[in-house]
Amino acid sequence: MRTFFLIPVLVAGVMAGCSPVGPDYKRVDPPVPAKFGSLEKGISTAESIQTESLASWWKIFNDPILDSLMKRAEEGSLDLRIAEARVRQARALSLGSESQQYPEGGLNAAYQRSRRPESGLAGLGTSGTGSLPSTFNPTNRETDLYLAGFDASWEIDIFGGIRREIEAAQADLAGTEEARRDTLVTLQGEVARNYLQLRGQQLRLKIAQDEVQTRKQNVDLIQARFQAGLINELDLARAKGALAAGESRVPLIENNVREILHRLAVLLGQEPMSLVGELGEIENLPEVPENLPAGLPSDLLRRRPDIRRTERELAAATARIGVSAAELFPKFSLTGSFGYQGNTVSDLPRESSNFWRIAPTFRWSILNFKRITADIEANKAVREESLARFEKSVLVSLEEVENALVTLSREKRRAEALEEAVQANDLAFSLAMERYRIGIQSYLEVLDAETALYLAQDQLAQSKQNRSVALVSLYKALGGGWRE
Repeated sequence: MRTFFLIPVLVAGVMAGCSPVGPDYKRVDPPVPAKFGSLEKGISTAESIQTESLASWWKIFNDPILDSLMKRAEEGSLDLRIAEARVRQARALSLGSESQQYPEGGLNAAYQRSRRPESGLAGLGTSGTGSLPSTFNPTNRETDLYLAGFDASWEIDIFGGIRREIEAAQADLAGTEEARRDTLVTLQGEVARNYLQLRGQQLRLKIAQDEVQTRKQNVDLIQARFQAGLINELDLARAKGALAAGESRVPLIENNVREILHRLAVLLGQEPMSLVGELGEIENLPEVPENLPAGLPSDLLRRRPDIRRTERELAAATARIGVSAAELFPKFSLTGSFGYQGNTVSDLPRESSNFWRIAPTFRWSILNFKRITADIEANKAVREESLARFEKSVLVSLEEVENALVTLSREKRRAEALEEAVQANDLAFSLAMERYRIGIQSYLEVLDAETALYLAQDQLAQSKQNRSVALVSLYKALGGGWRE
């Protein structure tokens, strides 16, 4: 009996000396350029990005309302709740995989009452050893049987299939945690982008309302001049047409404002109309700072959650090749039981009522060779797919940073040009209006100058909005928004 109890110790020693089958995962990062190619003057080229500045990057806008929205989004976002629930699921599955390396079993108890026929012993329960109970009475046709014991089994992971499965589950858990971080980064980016678009659209709305007000004043002026017989009806018709065109743009922008407000509320986990009263008033668009950290492309591989997630998926796929490869080898298990059995409850504690069993087992699915090799090839293909996704995520991240840097620099130059255009068109409109009042110029020149002025103002507002959104895209592309 003592020899049997030495078997688990010996097998455990053999198992400890065996490396798991299948390839060992080693992270190899794809090559990246030494620096971003779209960096221009005005963009900081620090060798690394400050973690603290990235973790709360939206504070560079110095906008308390945006800070409040970010906090409420983290607390109420349904997307984050979904991601957190998936993390808990993955953690539970990982713990379940780890439990496979330990013995399994439990207590059991049973009671049986049986009646045998007079002609034989059919239906009579047997003991754990297959013999009749010691208290068997052939004159008594009815028998009670009590049993209490403990059963256990243990699959010995000699070739590492279970260890590879644990490795894969842990990689899945890490990938799910990175997916939650990616959800957080995306949420913060969406909140900031929608908030800046809201302020940009409100700026455009104010410009459109100013245009309508100015054009109404022009109509009143031209109406008075027409009634005095100083001009013909053509100028009045043009002024009314310009006013109607300006009024038609206001509802379109108001619609954009409401849609953004609705979207922001949903991002915060609230009903769509909840922010209309709070954010409905027109406020200034936050300014974009001049110097922006860009860091090195290699920082992306350590920072961006989506890259980190795909890398963990690659590790899990590599481990699962070992899981399937372990099926090619034999499986060894130990099963055993110990307990007491008797015809009465008082019989159970007796030494003569106990029984035990220990059974080493061996199983080798040698006839399933073709299916197992097919599973191995399928897992190798999954690994190649995961590797391609990992490399693609790196390239996409580089693309997003380059695009954001280009937009920032180009929109800055565009905004500078549009500011000059606004000043020039404002002067042209003032001069044209003055010449019209004294009667030396037609209203057509006034209308052209006025249209050009408000068009330039609207384009300037859109350019500022685009630059602010590009800054959000840059920080999102750099993986900002979370801490270790």
